[in-house]
Amino acid sequence: MTERDIWFLSFGIGISVLLLCNLLFVIFKKDHHQEFRSFADTLFRGQAELAGRMSQLSESSSQQQAKLSEAINEQKVSVLKIMDEKLLAVTKSVGEGLQQSTAKTTETIQDLRERLAKIDVAQQKISHLSEQVVSLQEVLSNKQARGAFGEIQLNDLVKSILPPSAYEFQCVLSNQKRADCVLKLPNPPGTIVIDSKFPLESYQALRNAESDREKIEAERFFRTSVLKHIKDISEKYIIPGETAESALMFLPAESIYAELYTNFTDVVETSYRSKVWIVSPTTLMATLNTVRAVLKDATMREQAGVIQKEVGVLIEDIARLDDRIENLSKHFEMASKDIGEIRISSGKIARRIEKIEDLELGEYPPQKVVGYVAEK
Repeated sequence: MTERDIWFLSFGIGISVLLLCNLLFVIFKKDHHQEFRSFADTLFRGQAELAGRMSQLSESSSQQQAKLSEAINEQKVSVLKIMDEKLLAVTKSVGEGLQQSTAKTTETIQDLRERLAKIDVAQQKISHLSEQVVSLQEVLSNKQARGAFGEIQLNDLVKSILPPSAYEFQCVLSNQKRADCVLKLPNPPGTIVIDSKFPLESYQALRNAESDREKIEAERFFRTSVLKHIKDISEKYIIPGETAESALMFLPAESIYAELYTNFTDVVETSYRSKVWIVSPTTLMATLNTVRAVLKDATMREQAGVIQKEVGVLIEDIARLDDRIENLSKHFEMASKDIGEIRISSGKIARRIEKIEDLELGEYPPQKVVGYVAEK
């Protein structure tokens, strides 16, 4: 309760008392004048005491209100101080968090830029590769270009494994047929012809067949194409007395080779009977390594006679060297004997000189000098 409220309450009580007194005075004016006066005095004293107490209560309330205001102000200052400290700590924490978040964001953006740069490079490579694939498809769609592709792959494989003296490209045989590659091997087996074939159209038709009828027609087309290649190689590149009894058909695609050996075993058996061996890039590499070993063995056999002859000459030279060492040893022995005799003679000469010196000193009688005979 504020001081103003207390004052209004006191004022209202006073007015109420005054009105009550007037009313009582009017009522009891005649008969109870004396009693009323006594009652009024008592009432006025009570009012005075009430006013005093109200004044004390007002002062106490003012003091308490002042203390309460002071406590509130102190509490307000403390709360404001705590709030400032907490706000400063929160601001500092938020600032550090924002700084770390900014650093991480910057690092993430930098990493993202690097990844985008790598993706851009990879995309350029993919675009370039796509262009190359399109170019390869254009090359393979042309029959002549497809044949050239197989020949180039064949040339690269042969050059990477065999020495230049062991092969020849685009060799013309006695029947005026031009072979893609000829392997020059000693007899047996002799010269082996390798011809590159690429039945891509029939293989693509086989791969693209959807219905059973299309698949049967595609299989027939593929079988016919490969058998024709086998027949051509057998008739053109197997010449008795000039080439080996067999030839190689090179397929530049592993997929066609796998399809042939998986699902067309009858065609493979026909190639065996025709003595035309079908090879892929992988199997041709193994075959060429075998050919390299055969050439090395043949070269060693050719050089065996030369090596044997040189070994015989070397043995003769060693025997001649032994004779000369024996003669030199004899000369050394004779020289050693002569040196021994020379030492003996030099010793005798030294002794004779000593005797002559003794004679000059007169140590021997004269008659002995007359009868002196040289020692042998």
